[in-house]
Amino acid sequence: MRKRDLMSIGFIFLITLVSFSCSPKPEKEEVPFSSNYEDLVKLFEEWREFQKPEIRDGVPDYTSAAMEKQRQGLKEFQGRLAAIDPISWPVSQQVDYHLVRAEMNGLDFDHRVLRPWSRNPCFYAVYYRSPSDVPALEGPWRYGTLCLWKYTFPLSDEALDDFRRHLRAVPKVLEQAKNNLIEEAKDLWFLGIRLKKRESAFLDDLAQRLGKDHPDLVPDIKQAKEAVDEFRSWLEEKQKDMTAPSGIGIENYNWYLKNVHLIPYTWEEQLVILQRELDRATACLKLEENRNRHLPELKPPNSREAYQRRYDEAVNYFMQFLRERQIMTVPDYLQDTLKREVRFIPPSELRDFFTQVDYHHSLPMRCHGTHWFDLARMKQEPHPSPIRRVPLLYNIWDSRAEGLATGMEEMMMHAGLLDEQPKARELVYILIACRAARAMGDLKMHSNTFTLEEAVDFAVKWTPRGWMPKEGRTVWVDEELYLQQPGYGTSYVVGKVHLEKLIRDRAQQLGAKFNLKQFFDQFHASGMIPLSLIRWEMTGLDDETKELGLRPDGSR
Repeated sequence: MRKRDLMSIGFIFLITLVSFSCSPKPEKEEVPFSSNYEDLVKLFEEWREFQKPEIRDGVPDYTSAAMEKQRQGLKEFQGRLAAIDPISWPVSQQVDYHLVRAEMNGLDFDHRVLRPWSRNPCFYAVYYRSPSDVPALEGPWRYGTLCLWKYTFPLSDEALDDFRRHLRAVPKVLEQAKNNLIEEAKDLWFLGIRLKKRESAFLDDLAQRLGKDHPDLVPDIKQAKEAVDEFRSWLEEKQKDMTAPSGIGIENYNWYLKNVHLIPYTWEEQLVILQRELDRATACLKLEENRNRHLPELKPPNSREAYQRRYDEAVNYFMQFLRERQIMTVPDYLQDTLKREVRFIPPSELRDFFTQVDYHHSLPMRCHGTHWFDLARMKQEPHPSPIRRVPLLYNIWDSRAEGLATGMEEMMMHAGLLDEQPKARELVYILIACRAARAMGDLKMHSNTFTLEEAVDFAVKWTPRGWMPKEGRTVWVDEELYLQQPGYGTSYVVGKVHLEKLIRDRAQQLGAKFNLKQFFDQFHASGMIPLSLIRWEMTGLDDETKELGLRPDGSR
């Protein structure tokens, strides 16, 4: 072949190579568009599995590499959700769409802001002692934590093996936590130290209690305790020089309220609501006290038997009241949901806030016990939607669960529950004042204008009658939760106010046809979802969904 021919072939090859390299690369495969509700349900099921951490050697993987992998995977799920268009669906199905979106936003917020695995030592709790009265555990929680209430003692062989696996994972979990916890947050780390002190004492007690029936578990319990104590020492050494605040800031707080919990009130608006409720409750308490000044004081029971008798009478009276006054449908399976074996605290010991309230009269707190109605309904009458059939992640249900339970206390008083017990009305206003005061701590800790201790002091100061002692456990546990879970502290009072607004709207729509029983039956049928979505579903009003950035046709 001649030299010129070789040069021509080489030139043609070079041109071809350049053309190939300069041609546009194939774009990333687009997510197929869908308008089918069934595709949303399928995506939800996959999402729930994806959201869980990987388990390695019995330990959930919250390392930085694992969390980065999860963060990248979240983008794909959000893209798939965005490719589903619910514009033609009925409102109930559009609500489900926004619930899935809110959950994904919750994980996004975890990665961008909260990062509990890297800044919150309380995330690495070793156990939970008792079930919650709400759909799921409050606050951020770690997969694989030992849930003690799920076991019956003495343990069966199968349960024994499972219990042992959890105990033996503790040292590995806490060792991983030392590598994961790389961000300073002074008050959160202080709470982690307090938590580990409690856990150490409990594990000591657990070793003694299980020593008789399960002596072979004792070495595992002691090893877990040693790991807890060593981890606490590590936290103390790291935390002593910390100065970084633990709050997330007002801008992040507002984003979380709007995009995860779907609450149409900003930080600033909630502050106004809480201050107004604190003022109102305090003033109403003084009016009630003046009205009742000639009545004998309510006296706490003097024995466990007397307290149990009062408690049982209150449960029966409350259940009968709901039925006779046609407040709501009360199916038979709810009859025993409020019954408990009470524990009596003698006057020589510290009586914390809710003990003080309940010992003075048992009816107001039975209203708050409608939490247990919710859980029973979820079990006995599961929602038709598979998305609402299970507890929502990230405590998205808090305004609904806590708002109703708190609202029931005052609403039932106005409905006549305490007509024959006028002194008990004072307790309702004490409850409102306390919840408003402690919720102010939620807001101000996250705006970084309160430290944890300042939030505790504020709640102690503004709770009437000195019933929230600083040396008690309640105020610290409450503020501990609120610092970890933004918006939970405000959900009691703001949720109550939101529910009152919904009652107003429905009454305005129906006029003389408004029926309280029908209202609550429809309300309960919506499931454990944010009140903004319940209101949209029940009334068709779209002002809140627009305020939240959700159009009533489901588009964003």
